Amino acid sequence: MTGSSPRRSLITRLRPASFGADPAGERLERIRQSPQYADGQFRNPVPTRTMLPGSAMPILRTQLSRADRAGRSPVAPIPVHRPDTADWGQPPASGLRLTWMGHASVLAEIDGHRVLFDPVWGERCSPFTFVGPRRLHPVPVPLTELARVDVVVISHDHYDHLDMPSIRALARTGTRFAVPLGVGADLEHWGVAAQQITELDWHESTQVGALTLTATPARHFCGRGLRGGMRTLWASWVVAGPDHRIFHSGDTGYFPGFADIGAQYGPFDATMIQIGAYSEFWPEIHMTPEEGLLTHADLSGGSPAGTLLPIHWGTFNLAPHPWAEPAERTVAAAREAGAKVAVPRPGAPFEPAADQTVDPWWRAVAVPPAHGWPSSTGTTAEPAMGGAFGSAPSPAAGSAPSPAAGSTAGAAAGSASEGFTTAPADGSATGTASGSSAGPATATAPSS
Repeated sequence: MTGSSPRRSLITRLRPASFGADPAGERLERIRQSPQYADGQFRNPVPTRTMLPGSAMPILRTQLSRADRAGRSPVAPIPVHRPDTADWGQPPASGLRLTWMGHASVLAEIDGHRVLFDPVWGERCSPFTFVGPRRLHPVPVPLTELARVDVVVISHDHYDHLDMPSIRALARTGTRFAVPLGVGADLEHWGVAAQQITELDWHESTQVGALTLTATPARHFCGRGLRGGMRTLWASWVVAGPDHRIFHSGDTGYFPGFADIGAQYGPFDATMIQIGAYSEFWPEIHMTPEEGLLTHADLSGGSPAGTLLPIHWGTFNLAPHPWAEPAERTVAAAREAGAKVAVPRPGAPFEPAADQTVDPWWRAVAVPPAHGWPSSTGTTAEPAMGGAFGSAPSPAAGSAPSPAAGSTAGAAAGSASEGFTTAPADGSATGTASGSSAGPATATAPSS
């Protein structure tokens, strides 16, 4: 036994279970063989910084500014749809039905199977029950009332995507879990049986019934608790059945590799793409709504096809933009691109194959923009919903857009969900790595 072992053992015993566990043994050896792993950490497909240099103080000032915080939360209860037998009692007529539960949690009923992405049913996306971003709306349906799913898919280990109580509850149903490399250590630490877990590197696949699940690249980072960063992989996901294909982005910054994913694994009947929690201070790890629409188009070979379901907004206050801005800007960008978009209330199932009507339900519970809400025709074919918050014009295909002009200054709100860690002094990364364990902020967020 080395001299440091007793100290490490004490730290391990005192560490909250929600922090998870470090990959070790055969799992760590497999990680070291990954093409994405070098010099002790996973790497992004392109050079990536978790936070731009010089951002720490402006973020803190924004977090403490009452004026900057105005509009970042709804002003009335968010209308949540509670699905019942009328919604889920019969298989989807088209063979594909999606139910957005809030944030990045989506139940996909695809070709006779049930797939649950990034289930977060907790009250806070945090390792603790007393601090961290708090849920802005109730879950549409308790996990105890959710019919058994065939597989749970996890995009990465941040608290707003990997929720320990939710994982433990789902594990008791005997479902399978598909996760990126290394994340299985967290699940096993929480009591999930090893035989229920499949860990995948980018472009590796597994079968669940008639479905093929493939982990695909994303531009993000990882980290929970006090562990060193970049020790587990992050991923987007492709789920392909006999008749349908869907894509879930997880958390990601924009990068040209989405076109490659579309060419290799598409076309997609539906894409679930992150369009919230963006900031001009961390533009390389989260996408703006315009970048999300560009990603949808890239996945479709340059011309938007299938239905876009915007995710990662509305449920937790993780960034400085107005609460309703992601939805408004996504619909405006979809109008400009002629794309089909669905923006349902949390818990409202829909079939992507059907015509989609945009009901701007969020406006009734949001702080209106300075010049009022734009007019709306109610359909995604020609939604006359302009950039209510000063949205940037849609970027040219093939180029990485800049953060939208309507974005407000950065804030520390994302750190609790993005790993509960601190950023290096300059917020930079070396080589092609996305940085240390740092999240896009220097302080943990207060409860919302």
